[in-house]
Amino acid sequence: MRVTKKLLMGSVVATAALVLAACAPSTEAGGGEETEGSGLAEITVGIVTSESGPLASYGKQYLDGFKAGLDYAIDGTGEIDGTTINVEYRDDAGDPDKAVTAVKELIGEGVNIIAGTASSGVALAVAEQADQNQVLYVSGPAAADAITGINEYTFRSGRQSAQDVATAGTFLDDIEGKKITVFAQDTAFGQGNLAAVDAILGAQGATVDSVLVAEDVTEFTPFAQQVLAGSPDLVFVAWAGATSGAMWQAMSQQGVLDEVPVVTGLGDAATFGAYGEASEQINFLNHYFPGANDNDVNTAMIEAIEGMGGTPDLFSPDGFNAALMIVHAIAEGQGDVDAMIAALEGYSFEGPKGTMTVREGDHALIQEMYQVKLVADGDSYVAELIDTAAADAVAPAEAQ
Repeated sequence: MRVTKKLLMGSVVATAALVLAACAPSTEAGGGEETEGSGLAEITVGIVTSESGPLASYGKQYLDGFKAGLDYAIDGTGEIDGTTINVEYRDDAGDPDKAVTAVKELIGEGVNIIAGTASSGVALAVAEQADQNQVLYVSGPAAADAITGINEYTFRSGRQSAQDVATAGTFLDDIEGKKITVFAQDTAFGQGNLAAVDAILGAQGATVDSVLVAEDVTEFTPFAQQVLAGSPDLVFVAWAGATSGAMWQAMSQQGVLDEVPVVTGLGDAATFGAYGEASEQINFLNHYFPGANDNDVNTAMIEAIEGMGGTPDLFSPDGFNAALMIVHAIAEGQGDVDAMIAALEGYSFEGPKGTMTVREGDHALIQEMYQVKLVADGDSYVAELIDTAAADAVAPAEAQ
């Protein structure tokens, strides 16, 4: 079953609507050349992601993973079943307008497979392009839940925010009747996390409240005291920006970390030193770190990325998965968009995180998640696995 849920996020829709294209190419073997009697001779895949801009580090992780995954999937041959796979790389710089321009150029050249994007705003705009132009789109690290089920042409190769929140709930033995406090900045980001916790963990029987802090606040002692005074069973922290260090210091000094489990998301390795003295007391939910899984695919990805001079990190699997999904779609669909969609719906495969399943109804990517802690390693910290959350246990509700 395919879904046709449309994006109902006012400002994003308004932005995306300005840049939508109407030049729909044929859905038959776009971006490729056919040879008589031998199927598709070649096909081009367009990768659009951040090579510059604020999310450039995420883009590099994705690209390293994609290149490693493509080489793995086609055994270094450059082709699958006689079809040569070409790749065109474009930099979106984290800007939806630049991404849409790049996608329109690729579509104009006949490309009908697009992948990438680390920014949710970019991914939502590109998904609209995919729908209008009837091309296959495999989104990357972008985590917005709205990407799942947005249209029949859009898939994802990473996790989504609902899986992060569900993983936070696994730090409690039983959610029913427990009190969860969301400690966050009073911004769209913080309010969005509060809404997600209320919708997901509240639906499982938790009572959810919040301590929201104005973005320009720099003294966090009274807010840490307010969190502690509420006697929660779990604190979910959603924070970003330059005040993170001061916030965690206040949480530590006021005893919050000693009295109640505190959970937040663990980012890429560059952020491991940002928590200061609180580092070893925080419970982290995690999408991926190199030691999270010891399967053969993860080992192959790590070796390949390191062999290219890179470092496997948080979003490396998203690129690797994208390559596996695209190669499978090409092998089964030979460039025909409808056939490639059918090939991916319900598709299960082994990725760096273990078994990944594309849910047929809304194209969510069902996958395991991780409980992690940071441990001191000389003057820095390294991630250490505490437990694995089963894929079904943290699967998002199906988009309607």
